[in-house]
Amino acid sequence: MKLPRDLGGAELAKALSRVGYGITRQTGSHTRLTHPGSSQHHITIPAHTPLKPGTFSAIPAEIAGKQGFNRDELLDRLL
Repeated sequence: MKLPRDLGGAELAKALSRVGYGITRQTGSHTRLTHPGSSQHHITIPAHTPLKPGTFSAIPAEIAGKQGFNRDELLDRLL
């Protein structure tokens, strides 16, 4: 799946709420999200617009690995 080039950190954080992540705190230009499962998972997202392609590619890959999704399946749910 081709990644969008104009997605910002705030929009990604909002999209991650669809898979159970919630904003825990914000420090400066970074937002920390937490998934409250049996083993909590934390991820930090920069609140920049747009996100750099490498950063945007790494975030769903990490979440997919922790939550047991395929990366493309997770992107379909988010976007």
